[in-house]
Amino acid sequence: MTWESFYLTCFLTGLLLTIASFVFGTHFHLPFHLPSVVHLHLHVPHAGHNDGTSPLNLTVLLMFVTWFGGAGYVMTHSRSAAVAVAFTAAVVLGFAGGGLMYLFMGRVLIANEHPLREQDFEMVGVLGHVSSTIRETGTGEMIYTQQGTRRSCGARSEDGHAIERGAEVIVMHYEKGIAYVQRFEELQGQA
Repeated sequence: MTWESFYLTCFLTGLLLTIASFVFGTHFHLPFHLPSVVHLHLHVPHAGHNDGTSPLNLTVLLMFVTWFGGAGYVMTHSRSAAVAVAFTAAVVLGFAGGGLMYLFMGRVLIANEHPLREQDFEMVGVLGHVSSTIRETGTGEMIYTQQGTRRSCGARSEDGHAIERGAEVIVMHYEKGIAYVQRFEELQGQA
């Protein structure tokens, strides 16, 4: 195997795996499995970043391999550079490509990502409006805002009385997708 074919193989492998990860997402299965004796476990620390991405993730590694292979192939194919110079340039350009991808991921793709917390979606105490009349001992619908998104859910009156459309309500408890609500002005009167 020559250096030129090595670089071309790196480039094509990186390019094809990048396309495959783009088409199938970052999680796809190959049609074969490794024997159960082989256990692959790779843990790379986050290097002090709190955004949840490591500089050594699959996308960055694929970018490195693609740029490394492409730069090395161009340098050796034109035969204008010695092997050491071509390899050094390929490594530098590979790190540049991987670094650019890491910056793109950190600044554009996951800049506004944050972990979901259960308390962010707690229904008890949520203020909303009845959008479909709640009949006596019946079920209606309420509209509310949570996490900056307008949402709706089934609603029943806490005390079993009817609540007309447009009334402002507070969720007292939430069970099996149904919010048990009470009028806001009733709660204000009690306080």
